[in-house]
Amino acid sequence: MATRTQARESVIGLLYAYDLGNEAIAKFSDVILEDKKIRNKQKDFALGLFNGTIANLTEVDKEIASHLNERDISDVGSVEKAILRLSIYEILFSDLDKAIIINEAIELSKRLAADNAPKFINGVLDSIEKKEK
Repeated sequence: MATRTQARESVIGLLYAYDLGNEAIAKFSDVILEDKKIRNKQKDFALGLFNGTIANLTEVDKEIASHLNERDISDVGSVEKAILRLSIYEILFSDLDKAIIINEAIELSKRLAADNAPKFINGVLDSIEKKEK
């Protein structure tokens, strides 16, 4: 059975494809998750995260942009952006523990993103989490 970490990793892949212009990926997200052996409760969890992030993308991107200091959201790498989008969606719209969300994002960025990504993602998410308190 897949873990929530594996479900999140799959959602990051879906968000990455979506960001690169494959907006039709949403139609196939169910099949893609099944191929990655994300099933049952974890599949529901992953689909909820993916669909929720896409449905709230404008608000999530505004939140990212407001914490980038002098950078523009278009300057953020696609993988890093996918991780941020997912994590910020979870921080803003879920009841999950914020520390767990941030820790998951950092761990996923260590595996999936550029070398400097964990520090960058931690900084952005930490400032958002502090604002949310």
